[in-house]
Amino acid sequence: MPEFDMMLPVDRKCVKIYTLRKAEIMEKARILQNKTYLYLTEFFAGMSVMAVELGASRLLAPYFSSSQIVWTIIIGTIMIAMALGNIYGGKKADQNPDPDRLYARMILAALWIAAIPVVGKYIILGISALLIFTVSSKFLIWAAFSACMVIFVFPLFLLGTVTPSLVKYTVDSLSDNGRTVGMLNAFNTIGSILGTFLPTFVTIPAVGTSMTFLIFAGILLALAFIYFLSAKRGGKKIGLGILIFVLCCIFGSSGSFAFWEKGLAYEGESVYNYLQVKEDEDSVILSTNVLFGVQSIMKKDHGLTGMYYDYALAAPFMAGVYEKEQMDVLILGMGTGTFASQCERYFYNMQIEGVEIDEKITDLAGRYFELPEDIPVTTYDGRAYLNAVDKKYDVIMVDAYQDITIPFQMSSVEFFYLVQNHLADDGVMVVNMNMRGSKEGNMNQYLADTISQVFKNVYTIDVPGSTNRELFASKSPHMLEAMHDNMALSADFELTELMDRVAAGLDAYEPGDYLLTDDRAPVELLGMQVIDEIIREQVEYYRAVYEREGLRGLLDQL
Repeated sequence: MPEFDMMLPVDRKCVKIYTLRKAEIMEKARILQNKTYLYLTEFFAGMSVMAVELGASRLLAPYFSSSQIVWTIIIGTIMIAMALGNIYGGKKADQNPDPDRLYARMILAALWIAAIPVVGKYIILGISALLIFTVSSKFLIWAAFSACMVIFVFPLFLLGTVTPSLVKYTVDSLSDNGRTVGMLNAFNTIGSILGTFLPTFVTIPAVGTSMTFLIFAGILLALAFIYFLSAKRGGKKIGLGILIFVLCCIFGSSGSFAFWEKGLAYEGESVYNYLQVKEDEDSVILSTNVLFGVQSIMKKDHGLTGMYYDYALAAPFMAGVYEKEQMDVLILGMGTGTFASQCERYFYNMQIEGVEIDEKITDLAGRYFELPEDIPVTTYDGRAYLNAVDKKYDVIMVDAYQDITIPFQMSSVEFFYLVQNHLADDGVMVVNMNMRGSKEGNMNQYLADTISQVFKNVYTIDVPGSTNRELFASKSPHMLEAMHDNMALSADFELTELMDRVAAGLDAYEPGDYLLTDDRAPVELLGMQVIDEIIREQVEYYRAVYEREGLRGLLDQL
């Protein structure tokens, strides 16, 4: 036989050696003799990669936002991990194509993924605490990138080794390798498709991000356990894997992002947002970000909030609220209805409509924020809603935010022309700008300049004690006259006093040349600049305490 082998052409000898080696591999576990199981391994590996990617976005969003910048970081780091995994897996498959090693790597990847709900939030906060004292610019970018590298690169690197290893086990001969590799890629792609839709539309809204990680980790573990049970070995790996997974399920299934908060009225997730309702003796507050920001507020005494919602009440006065039998108001970015509830309280002739893309926020509005039942709320994108209706309004409030920035499609000159077309001749648009910056070319300058391209009468006022700035715009040159005339008709002393301060603080906006368009609206980058400024201002005090008194002094201050 050896003499005959020496006479074979080199390529036929390689095929024979490969075939013998592959037979030895298949003998290690009978289940591998059925290609269906190998294809299923590829299918669920692809599904898990996409599920982890989407889970990563939801894990990071409450801390760093879900902006295009954060998504770019997530996709980039995951692609790096997968590419390195492909290279490593291909090399190891050639050196030692032992399926035990592949399925052991899958166990390790699954357990790492299962541990993310337990330790991920602590890692994020630890990285943030470290960087906040060492990074002076682009904090969110560096923090999100570092968190991705620490939490997600290793398990996805391991999953990246699956495909080249499976190629080794599934290819029977050089004559059918193209078809076999094509089938593997097809199963991976189909799994990735399901791994994209299932977390977004099923698992995350139904059971949350933490349980989503645990579900897909469990799938990977089951695949590996079935292999080792079929091979009748690996009992220690299976036992240890089950123990660690059960512990992760026990300690990681709570899903609380703001673990330091006690007694939250509600904490959960929707398709679009992390949602947190906090209640104290004075107020009920909705936040869509763990670390900062108030999305909506309700004062239990139903008085003024002390926030930008109060300043926005100037818009009905500018539109002649007491001179009209009915005032039609549209709120784009309804939230839980703070502005709508105030309008109903202070004015008798309001016909209000709200548009809110997140249906779960609307549900919370009824449960916790006493949103009046006679105010209809449409679950839709604000711009798409304007495209779908032809009604004109006396007041349109634009208060739609995606985490820390206005959605780009609701910041462009084309959008504001659409708003103008839906305003009555003396109608007023009010825009909440939560991105007050000090640098030239900041977010608010871009927005105000863009709006000034559409409206000739634009006034702004800063809201004390916050980063908010309210902008009022109208086609009518008489908006300030209407405001003063209608203020004189108000019977509410508290509201009139506030409107006097607003009227005194309004500044006619002098437009510049900054412009946001549908084609170019870098709102995430502009928003990130302002966030950097805010963080620097907040950190300066604590950094001085740390330099003066050390870690103990800092902890005492916190």
